[in-house]
Amino acid sequence: MASPVSSPVMLLRARHFNFTFPRPTLVMGIVNVTPDSFSDGGQFMDPSAAVAHGLALIGQGADILDIGGESTRPGATPVPEEEELRRVLPVVRELAAQVRVPISVDTTKPGVARAALDAGASIVNDVGANRNDDTMWRLVAESGAGYVAMHMLGNPQTMQSAPVYGNVVEDVHQFFVDRIQRLSNCGVSGEQVIVDAGIGFGKTVEHNLQLLAGMRRLTDLGRPLLLGVSRKSFMGKLLGGTVGERLPAALACTSMAVEAGVQLIRTHDVAETVQAVRMTEAILARKT
Repeated sequence: MASPVSSPVMLLRARHFNFTFPRPTLVMGIVNVTPDSFSDGGQFMDPSAAVAHGLALIGQGADILDIGGESTRPGATPVPEEEELRRVLPVVRELAAQVRVPISVDTTKPGVARAALDAGASIVNDVGANRNDDTMWRLVAESGAGYVAMHMLGNPQTMQSAPVYGNVVEDVHQFFVDRIQRLSNCGVSGEQVIVDAGIGFGKTVEHNLQLLAGMRRLTDLGRPLLLGVSRKSFMGKLLGGTVGERLPAALACTSMAVEAGVQLIRTHDVAETVQAVRMTEAILARKT
C-alpha cells in the first residue's frame, strides 16, 4: 500500500538499508536503557531485558529500533559518555546480530554514535541537531548512516524555560532549511536525512498543537518526516491523565500526522501504533 499523500519519490539511505517513499509509514520502536526516562525508565536497564523488548517490538511490527542510553526528558541530568556507552553498546551489538531492521542510536554524543555504528547501528537519532560543532555531522557523512535531525530550543535542561517563537511552524521549517544546508556542507547527502519537528522539545502545549496542525508545511523540505509524540506530557497537560493513559491521544496525533504526510512514527506502543497507522492508510487510500 502506498503512502496516502501524493509526493515526489524520496530515497532514505542508512548504510546498507534503503527505503523508497512513497511507501507504508515506518514505525520506530523505542528501547530506553535508562533509569530516568519519563515513561519507562529502569524497565530495560539489563541488556538481556532490553534485547528481549526490542525483539518483541519487531514482532509487533516495528520497522526500526531506536536505542537510547540518556534520558532527554525536560530537566534530565546529562550522562557521562562512558556510562552511556556501557548502557547502549551491548544492546545495539546483540540486536544488530539478531535482527534485519535498522538499529538507531538515540544520542547527542559523537563518541557514542561512532561506537554504536561500529557495533551495527545504521541511524543516528540526534536531538541535538541544533549544535554548531560539526563532529557528529562529519561522522554521519563518513559512515553513510541515516541521520535524524531534531528541532529543539536549548537543551533538555533549559528547553522548557519559557520557549518563544515568532511563528513556531515557520521557525521550525527555517531551522530545517538551515540544517539540511549545513549537513550538506559537511558531506551528508540529503538521502541520509530525516527531519523531526521535536514535539515537546522547547515547546509549550500551544506550540505543540500548532506544529501538529501545520505538519504538512514541512513536507516541502523533500525529506522524510518523523513524529514522536509517544506518552509526552503536553497531552497530559491538555487532557489530564497519567503517562500510561496517553495512548489514545498519541494515536489521534499519529493518524493526523500520517494524513499530513509524516513517514515515520516513533513510539513506545508499537502494536497499537501499527494498527492505527494501517487503518489510517487504508481509509486515505480510498479518498477521492
